[in-house]
Amino acid sequence: MKKTAFIFPGQGSQSIGMGLEFYQEYDFVREIFDMVEEITKINLSRLCFKGPMEDLTMTVNLQPAVTTVNLACLAAVEKEGVKADITAGHSLGEFSALYASRVVSKENVSTLVLKRGELMHRESTRHKGAMHAIVGLSIDAVDKLVKEVQAEGVVAVANHNTASQIVTTGAPDQVEKVSLLASSQGAMTIPLKVSGAWHSELIKGAEDEFKEFLETISFNTPKMPIVHNVTADFAIDADEIKAVMAKQFCSPVRWYDSMHRLMDENVEIFAEIGHGRVLAGLLKKILPENYPGKIYNVNNMKTLETFLKEIA
Repeated sequence: MKKTAFIFPGQGSQSIGMGLEFYQEYDFVREIFDMVEEITKINLSRLCFKGPMEDLTMTVNLQPAVTTVNLACLAAVEKEGVKADITAGHSLGEFSALYASRVVSKENVSTLVLKRGELMHRESTRHKGAMHAIVGLSIDAVDKLVKEVQAEGVVAVANHNTASQIVTTGAPDQVEKVSLLASSQGAMTIPLKVSGAWHSELIKGAEDEFKEFLETISFNTPKMPIVHNVTADFAIDADEIKAVMAKQFCSPVRWYDSMHRLMDENVEIFAEIGHGRVLAGLLKKILPENYPGKIYNVNNMKTLETFLKEIA
């Protein structure tokens, strides 16, 4: 089989009904939901399948919900004997990649994202924040605008998603000012529906606490390489991975560089394992026209069958 990467979405991929087909089809998926619900004490099956959306999108609920659906989709793929060579995940999705590589157990990844969601929610109630997508400028151009405004308050790059799609994060006034400057240079700016300034200094108050919590979780040597958000590169052993995941809390997500790292490894099959098509959409903008890569989504029975048929 061609070199394959499993990539996992994070917050922003959700919608009502996610994971339902696999839940109805497979006992082992229902067991995953039951296990995570026992750990988190959240009725995730009801939230994922019936909503309401405002409850699902609360970060304390959403982080376990998205992760559970990612794990369910992965379980359906692994049941068919399909294995990846490399894995990566976008922000929250990186925790699903940790499980895919068996760095952490299903139970521990659920515990981690629950704690992460609780801490991020707490900090977002203490420090009002905003995030905007800027489309049409390079990372260097956005970095320059961010540096111009930083003297006035907290603002930073949260995600470098494609060559010309950058997400900013920070205090609402400063994020807005960067967007106005970007608009004056011809960029399109889009306020994101988020409850906090993720990947910014405004949630740094929880970073040390999350780092201490990570120390209580058993990490293993990865069974397959993970390209990490913070470095856009691999980490070799469990301790190094733990250190990288602690930094992920407030560091930019280097997704564009991470996908180029996968191309450097000659990955030809990119499978987005989880709900939605957010990462597939980004990849279509990242992969050069002449690159011999194919992009798949696996999030329901039809997409699973298509994926299995085409890679057979």
